[in-house]
Amino acid sequence: MLRPWEYAEELIERFDTYESVPHLQGALRRAYANLAALEDIAIDKGIPIYEPFQGAQIGAFHVMAPSRERYFDLILTSNKTPERSGMESRVDSIFGTIMEKAKTAVALLRASWGAEAFPSGDTSNENEMSVVQYAVLNGKKILLTADTGRNGLQEVIDYAPCVGLTLPGIDRFQVPHHGGRHNVNTDLLNAIVGPILQEQQETGHFQAYISSAKADEDHPRKVVQRALIHRGANLYMTEGQNIRMWGGAAPSRPGYTPLVPTAYPDSHEKA
Repeated sequence: MLRPWEYAEELIERFDTYESVPHLQGALRRAYANLAALEDIAIDKGIPIYEPFQGAQIGAFHVMAPSRERYFDLILTSNKTPERSGMESRVDSIFGTIMEKAKTAVALLRASWGAEAFPSGDTSNENEMSVVQYAVLNGKKILLTADTGRNGLQEVIDYAPCVGLTLPGIDRFQVPHHGGRHNVNTDLLNAIVGPILQEQQETGHFQAYISSAKADEDHPRKVVQRALIHRGANLYMTEGQNIRMWGGAAPSRPGYTPLVPTAYPDSHEKA
């Protein structure tokens, strides 16, 4: 778990408005209140907290992103950073809300096999702060991306040789940010899971998973669903249900639904 206030002593020289490390720590805890609450819960329950910067190994998983340097830059340029309080922050917040609503108001366009149209805009700094982990479990290469964005995925690609990971070649891919279209693009998916297949054919080259709420009309995006199937994925989406997968035969599990691959959408969002 990454806690911005833990690095206040290293960050304070890059803030103009804070001279006291404890003062900056308090401001960062207030800015990232949900993280602070999660930390409190972990401490109360005696759950160990590990620092997951690129290069760390936690259990079977290698931390692929973020690097320490990029994480610090994300904190400093985030709309949440306490130095940007006041009118500037409020203007950014209002503008950000307008932009988010504009992102969701998109039309669907029918498209042929292989057509992809990702928007140019990237995801938020907070999403880019997400921890990306890689492990080989039961002979399968697994990549957990949380909510990371394009910069985080590029960092994974660049770091992959350091942990002996040859890309493309992921067997189990957790799709970033509920299938958001500002988190991936064609080049990144080509590098991580492979190029677009020439023709629509049998899937099963790898498995991709999207954690998404059925009530969320904006996720997962159809352009992301199509892009994964273009590369041979069996794509599975939670959409308000618990899904399960296993190797070989296994008994049913109460409250969980067997995996059913997602059908190929014949349209995608206008970029």
